[in-house]
Amino acid sequence: MTLPERMRAIEIVAPGGPEALAGCTRPVPRPGVGEILIRLQAAGVNRPDALQRAGAYAPPPGASDLPGLEGAGIVAATGPGVTRWREGDAVCALLPGGGYAEYAVTHQDHALRLPRGMDMIRAAALCETHFTVWSNVFMRGGLKAGESFLVHGGSSGIGTTAIQLAHALGARVFTTAGSDEKCTTCRDLGAELAINYRETDFVETVRNATGGRGVDLVLDMVGGPYIARNIRALANDGRLVMIAFLGGPRAELNFAQIMARRLTVTGSTLRPQSDLAKARIADELRRHVWPLLDAGVVAPVMDSTFPLDQARAAHERLESGGHIGKIVLEIG
Repeated sequence: MTLPERMRAIEIVAPGGPEALAGCTRPVPRPGVGEILIRLQAAGVNRPDALQRAGAYAPPPGASDLPGLEGAGIVAATGPGVTRWREGDAVCALLPGGGYAEYAVTHQDHALRLPRGMDMIRAAALCETHFTVWSNVFMRGGLKAGESFLVHGGSSGIGTTAIQLAHALGARVFTTAGSDEKCTTCRDLGAELAINYRETDFVETVRNATGGRGVDLVLDMVGGPYIARNIRALANDGRLVMIAFLGGPRAELNFAQIMARRLTVTGSTLRPQSDLAKARIADELRRHVWPLLDAGVVAPVMDSTFPLDQARAAHERLESGGHIGKIVLEIG
């Protein structure tokens, strides 16, 4: 495949709001050892992209400064040592950055085949949320069939993915969302109980729903005032997994509760993890999740699609709080 010298991309001109995103041209990257170059047809828009744009989530060393952590397209070139993919293969992939562009590079082990019957737009919405949910809910959080699970932000990309996977694998699922419409969507996806957090106390509600016991696992991206409330919502021997702090990273906790009730508090961020760690997550997704996607048991919930040159509008949609599911940039 003949590669052009330059490509269209969206860059962050300076830290700020959506207006900080601007079109540009950049050199087409070349894949290194163990890497593939993907000619992207679509790229997912995620909360970490907005954090990077605002200057709060710097790319790891060696990663592209362009936003975009997932995408789907065609393998355009392979670097030395690549054995998993060939030029012309259709893939979706977790990216270290650079997704808001016509071409992006990633490690060969961080790409997966497109699920059966899935187009590029929907496939571009898979990797960031599925890598995050699987690694935190199932690998780190250890959720098992028959256990109870609370995920906050149930109508987000992370939330809609977590609800579907937990339900499909046999857990009781509870969630919070900010409107009745969003709660209805969450119930349709498999949540036993969807709580409008603007109207109802989620701690009391989930404890009542579990006979006073509490839930086995909480996945939280709010932080701040939710942290102590999450602790109260947990059953004895329960686990709290933190993946973001939209409400702030600080809270006052009584650690005697954690000791006496044998609770586990943990968390992670995906982007800074090693190539090997991400490859291990990808292997688990191939074995456990891709068969569910092939069968249509789970699927990405799509909110809206924008052309690449309207990335600013896509970020405005993301930060409006009105979206349900995933937002994608169509690159073509």
